[in-house]
Amino acid sequence: MAKERVLVVGGGFGGVKVALELADSEAHSVTVLSDRTYFRYYPTLYHTATGGAKKNASINLAALFADSPVELVQGTAVSVDKKAKTVTTASGQTYEYDILVLALGVVTNYFGIQGLQEFSYSIKSSDEVDRFKAALHRQLTDAHQPDLNYVIVGAGPTGIELAGSLPEYLKRIMKNHDITNRAIHIDLIEAAPRLLPRLPRDAGRMIERRLRRLGIKIMTKATVQGETAEELTVNGKPIRSHTVVWTAGVTNHPFFKENGFTLTSRGRVSVDAYLQTEDSIYVIGDNANTPYSGMAQTAIHDAVFVANNLKRKAANQKFKSYVVKQPITVIPVGTHWAAVMWGARRIYGRLGWLLREAADLVGFHDYENWIKASEQWLTELETEETCPVCIAAEPNS
Repeated sequence: MAKERVLVVGGGFGGVKVALELADSEAHSVTVLSDRTYFRYYPTLYHTATGGAKKNASINLAALFADSPVELVQGTAVSVDKKAKTVTTASGQTYEYDILVLALGVVTNYFGIQGLQEFSYSIKSSDEVDRFKAALHRQLTDAHQPDLNYVIVGAGPTGIELAGSLPEYLKRIMKNHDITNRAIHIDLIEAAPRLLPRLPRDAGRMIERRLRRLGIKIMTKATVQGETAEELTVNGKPIRSHTVVWTAGVTNHPFFKENGFTLTSRGRVSVDAYLQTEDSIYVIGDNANTPYSGMAQTAIHDAVFVANNLKRKAANQKFKSYVVKQPITVIPVGTHWAAVMWGARRIYGRLGWLLREAADLVGFHDYENWIKASEQWLTELETEETCPVCIAAEPNS
């Protein structure tokens, strides 16, 4: 009996996990189509952006699938022919499928604000992290003093994590370059009335208190209206800065709109109780219209759910319906401090940070065996710089 061909589009949390779950299935052959060669572990990108090793947030996809029959191909999916059951890439390559799983992730949304795309920085990929770190070093080296203001736009988890770790990193660079006794000004800007508008208010208050203790200036109800090479305009007033990091907005991958998928008012793909959007087409993770879409844990939950249903189908068993699972949210804010939101439970401080460390180890183990996951986890202890002065000052970089 011929195996059903499962084509997974996307090499992120959801796509890689569903492929690994189906890798040993005797009823399926699995192909992963990804536009990059590595798996990006988003929870530690803020760490790589502030001096951590790149490999702490990046795992080679070929290595992940090395011991499995999963076929990995590189390309950017641009269209799907739902009748012919094929996906075509930007290079013109066509891939056939019996079952299609779409896990493309999201893209940055600048909301049409003038100058943001040109002048701001981001930390959503290794290349963007490199550009951001290079700018920090270049500015300090050229001016021999910090920027007037370092501005982070967006008080979601990424913005808060970066704001919490940036002061210590800047002090480290300044020490390496013999720049002393200089004040560092970091602004965290949020358009909503409070930090973490999608999370519980009490946790937001504790995190805000922690950020203020670290010297971060917080601006809420603050609307960004434009950026130039010299300043950011917020609520009609300029903030002088050459270093603006945009973490505020994402939108669903354009693939879905361009290929006629049914979208909700939030721009996510409408799915049924089995995460199907159409017959034999599943949408998971950030792309699907589910309550906790946008969280890594949700993407993993979706992937396991779809893989298990496909196994049930192969065994002539009934599908199970999707059950929403509330993720545990852990947000580190500076050294050895994190906030944990675990249902009604709240944990703050060093214990929260220890739980975050444990969560990263478990997160790596979702994709690797315990030995490899432990090795990946330990890369957090490593630093990485390209600046010759910093490398000389920190020989382990």
